[in-house]
Amino acid sequence: MTDQARPQELSNAALDAMLKRALRNILILGTLSSLILWKAASWRDAAMLAAGTAISAASAFEWRRLVRFINARLDHQQTPRGALVAVVFFFLRLVVFAAVIYGSLKCFRGSVIALLCGLALALLATVWEGLRLLRD
Repeated sequence: MTDQARPQELSNAALDAMLKRALRNILILGTLSSLILWKAASWRDAAMLAAGTAISAASAFEWRRLVRFINARLDHQQTPRGALVAVVFFFLRLVVFAAVIYGSLKCFRGSVIALLCGLALALLATVWEGLRLLRD
């Protein structure tokens, strides 16, 4: 196998930068989409999209924290402080997000599709940045 045929190794810094760009893209796309939806449809749908975007952004932020802790363990480095807190917040986050989804469905009474689009932003932005990283 030649050197050109081997896949390059993904460094921890590159992975962290990818997740940071994905977080930025989630926030930008969610904010712009919410503003456009507010003008085009209603404030209720825009609020649903904003709730989904907030959940997506918080998820990407937690992924970044968990990736740092996991990489530190895999590289046999000292685990950063707060690793236990990050794991607890990871599971607590699921409960909080379920409450936000339930609350937004009950209070805003907007489109469920808008909420799902906001939730899908995390996946979309992460896949997009991952493909860009692999291309380079």
